[in-house]
Amino acid sequence: MVRKMKDSGVEWIGEIPEDWDRTSLLNLLRTNISDGPHETPVVHEEGIPFISVDSLNETDKIDFSVCKKYISEEDYGIYYKKAKLQEGDILFSKAATIGKTAIVGKEKFMVWSPLAIIKTNSDIAYNKYIYYVLNSDKLIKYVSLLGGYNTQINVGMRNLEKAYIPFPGKLYQKIIADYLDNIIPVIDNIIHSIKISIEDYKKYKQSILADKITRGLRKQKLKQTKNIHIPEIPDAWEMKKLKYVFYIKKDIAGKIGYDVLSITQKGIKVKDITSNAGQLAADYSNYQRVNVGDFAMNHMDLLTGWVDVSEYNGVTSPDYRVFNFISEKGYSRRYYLYLMQMCYMNRIFYGLGQGVSNFGRWRLQAEKFLNFTIPVPPIEEQEEIAQYLDVKCGEIDKIITEKEALVSELENYKKSLIYEYVTGKKEVPVENMR
Repeated sequence: MVRKMKDSGVEWIGEIPEDWDRTSLLNLLRTNISDGPHETPVVHEEGIPFISVDSLNETDKIDFSVCKKYISEEDYGIYYKKAKLQEGDILFSKAATIGKTAIVGKEKFMVWSPLAIIKTNSDIAYNKYIYYVLNSDKLIKYVSLLGGYNTQINVGMRNLEKAYIPFPGKLYQKIIADYLDNIIPVIDNIIHSIKISIEDYKKYKQSILADKITRGLRKQKLKQTKNIHIPEIPDAWEMKKLKYVFYIKKDIAGKIGYDVLSITQKGIKVKDITSNAGQLAADYSNYQRVNVGDFAMNHMDLLTGWVDVSEYNGVTSPDYRVFNFISEKGYSRRYYLYLMQMCYMNRIFYGLGQGVSNFGRWRLQAEKFLNFTIPVPPIEEQEEIAQYLDVKCGEIDKIITEKEALVSELENYKKSLIYEYVTGKKEVPVENMR
């Protein structure tokens, strides 16, 4: 028998079964939504985990393995007075990546302010059903539109409370949640397997880069170097300090009107400064110029930063490093780009850096950079290696891109499937209702 539906009167929900209702999220809570502390705590190498959005992944469990910050027992006591985290509470990311969720377990930890803490009233709401509602794709899009912009989108907790959600009886909430508990992990396991495969291909690429850049394409007699990161090179190659091959540029624009360039792990891109997304500067005249063919690197963040050769004329942050060859003669731009990128991927630059890694401020000082020794093969070999890597890395990147697209497709399918069940558009099979 076809289920009778009615208009919920809420755009993101659409139609719901005739015997369902709708209600604001606030009506299903035992207390107002809160969040973690906004002030920066004193962090330690160990202690009580202090998590943020990165610890919320594709399942309802918190991933403590990506926690980079720890606080003392004393600070935990102070912050707990506000957050009062309890088992069964739902965490919802209201800033950065909107809509990442998890359910609080028995572990002792504290959350950062981008995470909203949602405490359901167990008398009228089944918390796992509310968790799934918060995971539905259209609800996430809807609450994202409620967010304000500063340097990034941020959904206000009071706005989140006002959001209308579908509301079947509590027993049917549990039936839906239990059914999704059976089918969603299957999709999550597939996603997880693909992500592992992506990481394997990335490691394969790293190994190829390290081998070909430092040893060449042919079997050759090797000699020792004094660089612990590049211990051997072919006998016919040289090692030179980077300062004898490159020089650092610092050409401040002095005026606006240039394209603003961002250094991303997908390469150097032209930034859309007309949108409100991302961090925006007040005055781009203080930025430094970048010309086509210049190398530019984010040496402020050696974990997630990157280096690329610019295909554009424009300006970039004065905090970044722009550099180029002292002389073009005898040097392949593609070979040395691969070398620089290898130093990021294999954490060589990270090993040379200094700073406060817990806060992402791990920098490669100019002196360390310029005195780093690099291999100098004959120009013919540089070009051969670059051409080989163009093909080989291109093949690997293509596979990685296809796998990433499949992950994105499956994640979208999962959220869409959740939406269909939590709004009653798909009915839980009868055999699962017994």
